[in-house]
Amino acid sequence: MASPIIFSVFFLSTFLLIFLSSVHRSYSEILLLPLTHSLSTTQFNSTHHLLKSIATRSASRFQRNRRAQQVSLPLFPGSDFTISLSLGSNPPQNVSLYMDTGSDLVWFPCHPFQCILCEGKYYPDEISNPGPLNLPASAAPVSCKSRACSAAHDDRLSSPDLCTVARCPLERIATSDCAGFSCPPFNYAYGDGNLNASLYTDNLSIPMSASSMTLRNFTFGCAHSALAEPIGVAGFGRGVLSLPEQLADFSPQLGNQFSYCLVPRSYYNPVRRPSPLILGRYSVNENEKQLGEFQAEFTYTPMLDNPIYPNFYIVGLEAVSVGKRRVAAPESLKRVDSDGNGGMLVDSGTTLTILPTELYQSVVREFAHRVGRVHKRASQIENSTGLSPCYYLGDDSADDVAKVPAVVLHFVGNSSVALPRSNYFYQFLDGGDEGKGKRKVGCVMLLNGGDDADERGTVGTLGNYQQQGFEVVYDLENRRVGFARRKCASLWDSLNQR
Repeated sequence: MASPIIFSVFFLSTFLLIFLSSVHRSYSEILLLPLTHSLSTTQFNSTHHLLKSIATRSASRFQRNRRAQQVSLPLFPGSDFTISLSLGSNPPQNVSLYMDTGSDLVWFPCHPFQCILCEGKYYPDEISNPGPLNLPASAAPVSCKSRACSAAHDDRLSSPDLCTVARCPLERIATSDCAGFSCPPFNYAYGDGNLNASLYTDNLSIPMSASSMTLRNFTFGCAHSALAEPIGVAGFGRGVLSLPEQLADFSPQLGNQFSYCLVPRSYYNPVRRPSPLILGRYSVNENEKQLGEFQAEFTYTPMLDNPIYPNFYIVGLEAVSVGKRRVAAPESLKRVDSDGNGGMLVDSGTTLTILPTELYQSVVREFAHRVGRVHKRASQIENSTGLSPCYYLGDDSADDVAKVPAVVLHFVGNSSVALPRSNYFYQFLDGGDEGKGKRKVGCVMLLNGGDDADERGTVGTLGNYQQQGFEVVYDLENRRVGFARRKCASLWDSLNQR
């Protein structure tokens, strides 16, 4: 007969094996979230108005990032895509936040919430549960001694200085005994607005199709006042306060990589299918490869470090092929210098891709050579939309498409991404009343970012419009960004059925 000790050891070992196996399985699973496109077409009275708004917002987001002598600011949110998260318990409160790879703070608007200059910033019919929420009773203030407090204050103040502001007595500061004092309120500035917030920790639930995952002691900002920022933001940047970084503390397998696949959209035929946001890594079996959903392999380009904007995802662009001509990018677009200038930002919150003037003009000349020689330039459309060049097209759609040159982006690391024509050449009907007299127009969906020597920061942006139909992966562990052609709606269905 086995002794009680042997039996107990055997039972304990078996229990631990089963427990650890279950932990491994749960942590190795991906988190699949739906991204919802938040742009409302009802707020625009014409296609011109819509396109003008998109171009203006993209240019503003880019230029505010490049202002001379500017301190390191996150990009302003106003993203095209939202995710839904739940905060607290008894009961949890559901809130929609902008998903933004250009910032690193997760914050919620909290009662009472005052937002100045926020009229027209969002439309309630397009964003469900925008808040504000009630600060949960279970929420705990973050200590002034914490790393999170220093990060919220942009690391400008040391822990002793922050605890001094928090009114920790001098004798307790001297003995590092200020853990019970709360992190002082902080100001978080975006490109076109800012907010005042305090840091707390509480349970954050990430809804999934079957259940939810809860991150305990998740650090977030609670804002009671904001300027031009009515919706909270889920920052996916590289900082310690970002959602991926905090998820990595909970499970490295889930937090060290995320990707999204944006379902291609037509602005006046709204897409109702969700775009998948994937936290973690997923494997593909042979059967799935044969079905065709995952045949395209990722092509990777390394992330570039930036001493001024350390939280941004920046890559190097070597060239752009337009048709058969390969146009070399300026040196400033290939690398980041010691002052933090250069490179291309990969951004989920900017709609249109922006190129420096020299490269943009070279691309435009190729379009003029291929398209402009057979179609009339639509200068009036360019003035009203902010896009250029635009052309009046004929009735033969196949012939018109054939004349639009192919565009390939060549990134550092021998990584090339061939864009579908719909990702850079937008066609629509213009003019006429009640369907009469309308003319087909096509516009290049790229913007001129300028080449002002007095400005600083990145010199180009890869916008989300050009990312449509690709799974874009941010591999934080290996410090690289990857692209793979996908049918994004089918990818959602495939992963959602696992």
